[in-house]
Amino acid sequence: MTVALCATAIVVLALLWEVLLPWFERRYDARRARKEARRHGEPGGYDPGRERRAEQRARELLRSCVNEEEWAMYRDLGFLRVWGGQAAGPVATHPSRDLGGVPYAYLVYPHKPILAYLPQTGQLLNEYCVEFPDETRPYGSARLPDSDDVLAKWMALQGDERRLIAEANLHLPGRQIDPRQVQRDLWRLGQWERARLTLAQRRDEEQRSARRRAGSPDA
Repeated sequence: MTVALCATAIVVLALLWEVLLPWFERRYDARRARKEARRHGEPGGYDPGRERRAEQRARELLRSCVNEEEWAMYRDLGFLRVWGGQAAGPVATHPSRDLGGVPYAYLVYPHKPILAYLPQTGQLLNEYCVEFPDETRPYGSARLPDSDDVLAKWMALQGDERRLIAEANLHLPGRQIDPRQVQRDLWRLGQWERARLTLAQRRDEEQRSARRRAGSPDA
């Protein structure tokens, strides 16, 4: 009886090995291929630093396109403020909400709707949903790096604000961006601007003092 059970077990194990051997071979070959791809930097190999390098390149490009204040704002706060340029405001296609020339601006976040608001009061106007997918898909995804997404929105607002707003999906505030977050960000922006103004005034005073000490006629 024991001999029969042992023989049966041996037969079962042999059959299982025959079934599982091709699976193990495929797993081994796939693992070896991934290692080779990573070693040679091929796209098929997963590189955990690829997205980080892509974002670094995107930040450098953004910095080269926007002005110094805008770059500092994005670097310090994580978003951009873009001033609107339409006389009737971003809701010109909705006559009931014509701003009548009141200054307005947009907050531009990575991978979030563009948010229009009134800087004087902090009133939120609308969310404008737009997408700028990466058609080349160099990183295995159509999602742009964060800074590239911000730059695409900034360029669209600067180049043809009216068209961008007219073609975007319009939503009321709070649809995708938490209004409480926006109010915190507006407060941070105000604090940031005051700090920069104070620093600029201090530098101007130091320069005037230096000129006075040097006996400059411009003092």
